[in-house]
Amino acid sequence: MKNAETPVVKVVLYGAMSSLGSALMAEMLRRQHEVIAILDDLNALAPRPGMRTKTGDLFDAQRVRQSVAGSSVVICLLDAPGLPFNSEHVEKTVVPGPVEQVLAVDALIDGMQAANIARLFLVGDFDVLDDPESEDSLQRHAAEEIREALQNSSLKWTLVNEPRGVPGLTIEHFAQIGGNLEPGLTEPLARLARTAVGIADELHLNLHIGEHVNFIATDS
Repeated sequence: MKNAETPVVKVVLYGAMSSLGSALMAEMLRRQHEVIAILDDLNALAPRPGMRTKTGDLFDAQRVRQSVAGSSVVICLLDAPGLPFNSEHVEKTVVPGPVEQVLAVDALIDGMQAANIARLFLVGDFDVLDDPESEDSLQRHAAEEIREALQNSSLKWTLVNEPRGVPGLTIEHFAQIGGNLEPGLTEPLARLARTAVGIADELHLNLHIGEHVNFIATDS
């Protein structure tokens, strides 16, 4: 039960249909936060207390402003399938490539600043920032452009390395952690849940603003 004096945390989530998106929804709802999933298909997620869906366009700053208005924090999973976008200048692919990711972040920054929403967690392939010898020069260049755009903004941002996902995982899988799981799911579920818990903790404690973080397993 929520304490009447406890401020409501409203989390806008881009990328809810990914495995990490499912882990984040489960963790945020467990903490009694409100989750607003931005989707193309409002019926893609089953109704659940504390969660609602809205349409949006991640590549249109005005649509971003409308989608995030009134929220506490925005979490955007850049590598997630099913990100909402209807912009004519962006080819609709399953997962946006490096060029599209830069365009999305530019619109996200402009839309959030227009809505006066400051806190952003941006999850993607940012481990290339720590590897100057990476063979994926296009992804590294995109990551550098994204980081520079964030540094020049007024947002309180944190870059998070994307953990390896597992297709087909839903919020129900993360509700079963510790219970009877399908073979082979224990490790990936724990890995994704660890990242979701880490992001939720960072939000609660207001840590690593303007920094690049990676959530890894610790020795027991």
